[in-house]
Amino acid sequence: MPEKKKIAAATMVMASATSLSRIAGLVRDVVVARLFGAGMMTDAFFMAFTIPNLLRRFFGEGSLTAAFVPTYAEVFHQRGEKEAQQLADRCVSLLLLIMLVVVTLGILLSPWIVQGIGYGFGSVAGKLQLTNQLNQIMFPYIGLVSMLALLTGILNVRGHFFVPSLSPLFLNLAMILSALTIGHLFEQPIYALAIGVLLGGIVQLLMQFPVLFRYQIRLRLNFKFRGDPYLRRIMTLMLPGIAGVAIYQINIIVTRLLASFLPEGSVSYLYYGQRLFEFPQGIFIVSLAQAALPMMSRQVAEDDQEGLQQSLAFAMTLITLFTLPAMVGLIVCAKPIYSLFFLGGEFDLIALKNTALALICYAPGLIFVGYSRIAAQTFYALKDTRTPVVISFWTLLVNLVLGLFLMQFYGFIGLAIALTVASMFNAFMLLLLLQRKVGTFLKGSLYTPILKAIPACLLMALGVSFLLNTVNWLQDGLLLNKSLVLSAAVFVGALIYLGCCYLFKVDEIRQGWQLIRRRIG
Repeated sequence: MPEKKKIAAATMVMASATSLSRIAGLVRDVVVARLFGAGMMTDAFFMAFTIPNLLRRFFGEGSLTAAFVPTYAEVFHQRGEKEAQQLADRCVSLLLLIMLVVVTLGILLSPWIVQGIGYGFGSVAGKLQLTNQLNQIMFPYIGLVSMLALLTGILNVRGHFFVPSLSPLFLNLAMILSALTIGHLFEQPIYALAIGVLLGGIVQLLMQFPVLFRYQIRLRLNFKFRGDPYLRRIMTLMLPGIAGVAIYQINIIVTRLLASFLPEGSVSYLYYGQRLFEFPQGIFIVSLAQAALPMMSRQVAEDDQEGLQQSLAFAMTLITLFTLPAMVGLIVCAKPIYSLFFLGGEFDLIALKNTALALICYAPGLIFVGYSRIAAQTFYALKDTRTPVVISFWTLLVNLVLGLFLMQFYGFIGLAIALTVASMFNAFMLLLLLQRKVGTFLKGSLYTPILKAIPACLLMALGVSFLLNTVNWLQDGLLLNKSLVLSAAVFVGALIYLGCCYLFKVDEIRQGWQLIRRRIG
């Protein structure tokens, strides 16, 4: 199968599974918003969950995956299954030791960590203490999800994407069930969410083992680390990646730290806005990047420079075609989405308006986050983790300086704008340096679809806005009317965009339609 079709097929599989997980995530956020609103308890939970989520990207989905997958793919394709199994055993054993240390230190040092990232919470009695207790409950999740990321990398190299992509669904289900069933057992019901995170991590990890057994992968402890050149290479690649691969999450932490000094609810507004922003990001950007990494790693191992450029250009084109309409859709539909799903219970009109504003400010960064993710994955496939680290440092400074300046005038909205500008800077610098490294891949084949997709997005926005204006989204209730209008707007918007792309002869859309027709046939 040609590389483009492999990437597209793997992306479709992962996107389908991830869509289910993201829908469950949306339901989870609706449950949290209606049960807890946007105030002290949610501010504390979201701040506490920031820490394990950041370290998950550092040790798990980020630096570990970026360092492990290219090396494991090289060993598996060039050295054979026996040596690949041995490398996997040693990586699992080493990661287990590291995570035991990290989790233990994290729980013990939690009061100081929490005070560092949520310093502004100290002005509200009991807020820092609640954040600390929630963080200590959730900290073991880091170890569980880091091991999950390693197993996911093994399965992805073997060509299996569905179950690993589906596993976040069970995290969301665990959090939803915990919030609904055991919240009443605690004086602070928000503790139920933290317990749900821990239970979800356990289920996510356990569900990978049946798939590993199907591929006849039997992981065993192997502590013979000394003298293994591939393990040494993974560690060498991973160490700088810890500082650079999760730059977006680092910037989120900076944003939430600054938001802790703003009026109560600011952290929650930014969190709810970020969650909906991450909906299309998780479905397509993460799926595409994860699907492309094993392919590009193999092309690098085989010194296929032309193939690497083609895969990179194709991935960038797909990112553009899918994130542009998603970005426009988030801006146009921000208020209607929060009105339909969130408005009610503890989530009032003030929370609705402020959360929608946060999403609108985040949305333009979607396409740049996609570009950054693909560019970073390409650097990792090339076994270069230093460049993303350098860029991430400057991106962090851009976000910090802009955030400090803009929050003085625009509060949490200024922080959202600063993060978007930082994402633009990160993408631009990564792409500029990547072109110098692999040669020119930003050709007319990428620019042409962008120029054709822009008018399609504008027409889509007009059609969607016309339909949405038929409902008063600030009025509570009217669930049936809101559901019908929003569903119709999304459906019509998708038809307008796809139809325009087909008429404008955007080849990737036409190829996708032909592939669907062949599958149906």
